Amino acid sequence: MNLKELLEVMARGLVEDKDSVSVTVDEPNEEGITVYHLNVAEDDVGRVIGKQGRIAKAIRIVIRSAAVKSGAHVMVEID
Repeated sequence: MNLKELLEVMARGLVEDKDSVSVTVDEPNEEGITVYHLNVAEDDVGRVIGKQGRIAKAIRIVIRSAAVKSGAHVMVEID
């Protein structure tokens, strides 16, 4: 499973409108960081972010940890 699929699976487990979950991936920037944009329905943004951003932070930690195996540098943005 690649990072994009992992992020989609985690987000679908959190939201009500599973069909609205999508992930877009930017090309690595000049610093070598690849940005993953997680898009969810407007009503589900709070579920993905969580109280005080705890769920969003956990998602970012899991994705970064998975990326370390391949030596990649990633960042997750929730849109």
